[in-house]
Amino acid sequence: MKTLKAHRFAHAIVAGLLGCTAAVPALASPDGESAAIARIIDEGMNRSEAMTTASALMDRIGPRLTNSENHRKAERWAMDLLKQRGLVNIHVEPFDFGLGWNLDSYSVAMISPRPLPLTAIPVAWSPPTAGPVQGQIVIAPMSREEHFAEWKGKLAGKIVLVSLPGETSESKSAVFQRYTDADIAALDAYTRPVFDPDAAALQVRNRRFQGKLAAFLKAEGALALVKMSYRDGKLVHGEGYDFQPGQTLALPAIELAQEDYRKLVRLAKTGAAPEIAISVAARYDESNLRAENVVAEIPGSDPKAGYVMAGAHFDSWIAGDGANDNGAGSVTVLEAARLIARLGVKPKRTIRFVLWGGEEQGLLGSRAYIEQHLATRPVDPSLKGYESYVAWRNAFPITPKPEYGQLKAYFNMDNGSGRFRGIYTEGNLGAEKLLKEWLAPFDMLGADKLVVSKTGGTDHVFLQAIGLPGYQFIQDPLDYDTRVHHLNLDTVDHMRAEDMRQAAVIMAGMLWQAANSDKELPRAVLPTQPTPTDPFKVSDPSQ
Repeated sequence: MKTLKAHRFAHAIVAGLLGCTAAVPALASPDGESAAIARIIDEGMNRSEAMTTASALMDRIGPRLTNSENHRKAERWAMDLLKQRGLVNIHVEPFDFGLGWNLDSYSVAMISPRPLPLTAIPVAWSPPTAGPVQGQIVIAPMSREEHFAEWKGKLAGKIVLVSLPGETSESKSAVFQRYTDADIAALDAYTRPVFDPDAAALQVRNRRFQGKLAAFLKAEGALALVKMSYRDGKLVHGEGYDFQPGQTLALPAIELAQEDYRKLVRLAKTGAAPEIAISVAARYDESNLRAENVVAEIPGSDPKAGYVMAGAHFDSWIAGDGANDNGAGSVTVLEAARLIARLGVKPKRTIRFVLWGGEEQGLLGSRAYIEQHLATRPVDPSLKGYESYVAWRNAFPITPKPEYGQLKAYFNMDNGSGRFRGIYTEGNLGAEKLLKEWLAPFDMLGADKLVVSKTGGTDHVFLQAIGLPGYQFIQDPLDYDTRVHHLNLDTVDHMRAEDMRQAAVIMAGMLWQAANSDKELPRAVLPTQPTPTDPFKVSDPSQ
């Protein structure tokens, strides 16, 4: 009911605003701003191209693992689309990444005690099999190097199940959710900063373990590694992080659905160990070790006014089509570019649109952009991938570059396809007034909330980390975290067309106002080296 009222109210406002546009001499005036917002709402709600764009990207091209053939195909498609929509300075900005990896086909099946196809997926960047590989399973849970000794001499010719099976899970919360006002109010809490100098080393050690495990299994003569998915419901994700040349996993690695994994465990515990067959056709590509960000612009009329920017990560994992993570954000950025371009009027500030690469491997694309354009941090250049990501967050001092002062606002989308409900202010109380002012035209669309808390894990984070105004929108969760995020259900079916229209309109409206406002978002202080939050902490060597 609330949605229907908001929809009718939106049409009434649009009609009223559009009725006065003929008397408006230029969109740069305050009244012109209202007319521009009205036109954005009208175009975005009545002639949206968001879902047809989504289908073209996800249904026709599909998943976009960083530096894969599909990712590059999607880049070319996006650049052509941006050109058709009238944007300029369309280009890619390469950054150091690692191997390409292309998955052509795979199958996993139980052979005995009965034939049964299993729900599984190869771990990204793990090696292919040399044709079908068949063998008995052995249940050998290993989570630390100290566990290796127990299994020496016992794994030759085996397919090794390395996860603890645990118990069947039961969901205690709704699979699909829209925020209530109370839910959003609970987000309005200041996030106390915590600095633990030991945490980075522990994260790196944990991430290195899978490579050490695979090397041990290979040395013992095992045929393959099998781990259990972290979601139930026959959901798999296939995340992998060993993409540096010479540092890939030593043997094929498979992720198995929880239900199938536990079935194998039960059979092995009550009789002869099952046999399974694995076949993976995958190709490494060393021809180009650089991934890319896609950049395009709507030029501003005042070259001294700086620029505003919107972005979303273009890469995805391989299990689904990368629709909600983060095709939804990418489509919203592309649709926002179309809506603003349709105005046919230059903003005061240049509006830059970026589709990031390498987000899933540690915000690598957005970090590369920062280092090229905005600021540097002293990180050992020999560190790669995730290790470099961890080191960068804790490296000081931060040294701004000349372009640092030119970026006036950045808006990011990366929480699925749920409708915008407002914006996270990231603890910057000084920014609340202006962000609220820019959101005001969209109160009628349900995006009227500001919360002080921070959000993490996506491409605005490193902008905030160097004191720049990068913001993420509050979004209805839908089924993003429960059964879509990184998983094989991440398809266009789990995107909501009405929400996508609303998000693109608000993204475009926020960009347009930020590009033309005489006011600028207040910046946070330039971060400096913190002291440990707990100076008396004693680390546990067993962790």
